[in-house]
Amino acid sequence: MADESRARVLVTGGSGFIGRRLVRALLDAGADVTVADLRPFPGGQVRTILGDLRDPSVVARAIQPGTDAVFHLAAVTRVLLSVDDPAGTYRLNVDATAGLLEQARLHGVGTFVLASTNAVTGDVGTATITEQATLRPLTPYGATKAAGEMLLSAYAASYGMTCSALRFSNVYGPGMQEKDSLIPRLMRAAAGGHGVQVYGDGTQVRDLVHVDDIVAGTLAAFRAAYSGPLILGSGESVSVNDILAAARAVTGADLPAEHVQAKPGEMPAVIVDITAARAVGYEPAHDLKSGLATVWPEFSEAAQ
Repeated sequence: MADESRARVLVTGGSGFIGRRLVRALLDAGADVTVADLRPFPGGQVRTILGDLRDPSVVARAIQPGTDAVFHLAAVTRVLLSVDDPAGTYRLNVDATAGLLEQARLHGVGTFVLASTNAVTGDVGTATITEQATLRPLTPYGATKAAGEMLLSAYAASYGMTCSALRFSNVYGPGMQEKDSLIPRLMRAAAGGHGVQVYGDGTQVRDLVHVDDIVAGTLAAFRAAYSGPLILGSGESVSVNDILAAARAVTGADLPAEHVQAKPGEMPAVIVDITAARAVGYEPAHDLKSGLATVWPEFSEAAQ
């Protein structure tokens, strides 16, 4: 069992949406945290290595002797951006991951945790996704995350490192103002009193998981010294139309929907099994309405 209270850890992408919450949880637990990001960590509470992780000199500064664990969140995460720029997505999501793993190996880092995605499995229809699902990604984003998982598998088998590939479902929560995914688009529309575009007929289903649940699951996997792929989601899939209805209930806004053609790579369903995560102590705390209630105040206050 790992103990973050005495751990010296690196969080790549630690100034981002999920990274900020993870860093604060690690600090609260007593960890010695360094962040590697293009932006300083808000408030200057932790050491920040500024720079692009595709640069080997940045990686060398980020992982120093004595580092116990790496939480690798930095990535191209926008699916459509990966379709527009597959080469750039590869360089950050694969090349940089390989560089970090090698630097970790050279300095005897025992644990490497990768933020992955259920998009590595591609379109499985309405089947439930488990950790044993075949990897058939549909987009450069999913493909690069699958490649990252394979690198972790190789380093775990070859060098005895504990390597966790945490497959996040659709993450939402406070701190999403800069994002352009469904939840912040709904919140901005509600705050502005206008409608929102919905891809397709809205019957496609998604597993939405609160960022604080993702952080709790990440720490549970770390404490359990879990190695291999692990799905972190809410365990409850809902339709986009249901998400829209929940947003209306939480915000009190009409949120009229304009249905537009679905984008390439849009999957009809994401239904995940979180049994393996529960076995290491993970239990989601938020349902959709309680989770949306934590997001809405930031958008409503910004509109005033």
